[in-house]
Amino acid sequence: MKVTVCEINARQLDAEWQRLRAHIAAAAPDLLLLPEMCFAPWFCAAPTRDEALWAAAARAHERWLARLPELGVEFIVGTAPRAVAGKRLNCAYLWNQGKQGEALRWIHDKTYLPNDEGYWEANWYERAPVAFQPAQAGALRLGVMICTELWFMQHARAYGKAGIHLLLNPRSTPRGTNAKWLAGGRCAAVIAGAYCLSSNHAGAEGALELGGCGWVCEPDGAVLATTRAEQPFITVEIEPAKAERAKRSYPRYVDDSPL
Repeated sequence: MKVTVCEINARQLDAEWQRLRAHIAAAAPDLLLLPEMCFAPWFCAAPTRDEALWAAAARAHERWLARLPELGVEFIVGTAPRAVAGKRLNCAYLWNQGKQGEALRWIHDKTYLPNDEGYWEANWYERAPVAFQPAQAGALRLGVMICTELWFMQHARAYGKAGIHLLLNPRSTPRGTNAKWLAGGRCAAVIAGAYCLSSNHAGAEGALELGGCGWVCEPDGAVLATTRAEQPFITVEIEPAKAERAKRSYPRYVDDSPL
């Protein structure tokens, strides 16, 4: 099967969308991973929550989610700002264009929130309860770790034990940290025994330069592909059976149950 990762400049969304459609038409992936809350500029760069801006970002995501069928991909994963039971959350979705029609499922809410320069997320929305449950996409088993959650590797281990094929990391991270984030993605792939995919914001948001650099890593940590400004969309072939075999090899098989 084929998967696509990307980097997207939310300040140029209409043009980016058309380029992404063209890439998908040519590459024909089975699954697309979009960056974290990518259908609005990165509003968390501001330290103080603006209710009108939050509402505008939520509405923008609703509009763009309704356009996902235009891409012609069977499975699409990303995140969106949402109000759930009176709480503001950053929620991961799994969209499916199946034989029975279109379906949008909310599969994970962001738990670990940074709160510092450029990333005032805890000021903008609330922390969700700890709940990292796999989601099913056809024959594929998925785990989602949204941006900062990647660094809480115990969940990558638990996802691996649950048999995931893909560990998905939609993010919004700055350019100067690209090497660190890719290292984290490689480690998470090894820990989970799964392919690790990441897509990121690109461009500038005030003084913040967002980093791009989406990636696909194999279950043993090898980097299959990364995006860059000249090639913002990358599609690669993966083998889900490789992730299944990885679960039986080092270090995944090691018993870590309490003595």
